[in-house]
Amino acid sequence: MSSVEEQIRELEDELKNTPYNKATSKHIGRLKAKLAKIRDEAVTQAMASSGGGEGYSVKKSGDATVVLVGFPSVGKSTLLNRLTGTNLSETAAYAFTTLSVIPGAMEHRGAKIQVLDIPGLIAGAAMGKGRGKEVIAVVRSADLILILVDVFNEQHTDVLLRELHDAGIRINRHKPDITIKKTGSGGIRLNTVGNVDLDVEEIRSILAENKIVNADVLIRGEVTQDDFIDAMIGNRVYVPAFIAVNKVDLVDEKTRAEIEKKLTRRFGEPPVMVSAHSGYRIEDLKDTIFDSLEFMRVYLKPVGGPADMEEPLIIRIPATVEDVCNRLHRDFADKFRYARVWGESAKHDAQRVGIAHQLADGDILSIVTRR
Repeated sequence: MSSVEEQIRELEDELKNTPYNKATSKHIGRLKAKLAKIRDEAVTQAMASSGGGEGYSVKKSGDATVVLVGFPSVGKSTLLNRLTGTNLSETAAYAFTTLSVIPGAMEHRGAKIQVLDIPGLIAGAAMGKGRGKEVIAVVRSADLILILVDVFNEQHTDVLLRELHDAGIRINRHKPDITIKKTGSGGIRLNTVGNVDLDVEEIRSILAENKIVNADVLIRGEVTQDDFIDAMIGNRVYVPAFIAVNKVDLVDEKTRAEIEKKLTRRFGEPPVMVSAHSGYRIEDLKDTIFDSLEFMRVYLKPVGGPADMEEPLIIRIPATVEDVCNRLHRDFADKFRYARVWGESAKHDAQRVGIAHQLADGDILSIVTRR
């Protein structure tokens, strides 16, 4: 075991054995900050130790990018082929078939979604084991993470979630509203908006681990020590994710229900139970991908002409008329006069609206600009 791993283990043990209360919160904050800093340095070092092999630099395309994350041989390659309707990814009944990142294109409900099949993660990937460093770099740039396990190894979920967390990837969480501005003097000055549990002593001890002794700190809303440490380190990415369980056709109904219940309890929402091999519930999986990306469809209607109901504009929720203008061409926003809307967001058909009007999925939009 390396000295870095030993340090991490010692700090984790001390944290585990220290009861949390107001008297120990400052000490716990310092331990957590130290642990986060050591982990971050180890991950950064692992990432820098390789330039990334062939196939690891993938140009993003389509409306969004989804990455399939899982252990080797859980069926990621078969799933990619099933989602994209092609045979892009070689499949075989042994581990480590995929040795580079393989991109595929999935079209669903008018959206063009890039799906990446990456080499299987293994325990220790965040620290650079296996092809961890290259794989983690691809995952960090994703718009959505699909965590894939199979029915025989659902316990892998915990390992995968830990690897993603250690690599600075925060799933299904919004970035906390924290500003840390270093100053030349004056110590740590804390300003808060809303109900904030952290006190200035905890914050001072956390910042001291990063050699910050003078700073203006602004916190809005509820945040934890972990949130504050993430803000201090500053390189975290916040990505939506969900779990899918593959090969469900190989177990009986009772086993399937038990796995679903167990993962729902641990993850907070039910996994999507699929079979990439047989195609079972693949359409449901495509819907979950679309919904998790928070897409909405807007159908464009030229002035005086019919709406294009074949090719919607795909845009992320929430979206205004201005967001659509910016997606089409910057001139649309600069020369905007008014727009007309048909659909759920309109009070009546052909309602005249301004540029700040909030749109809904399925709306038909006609934009009128100055000449």
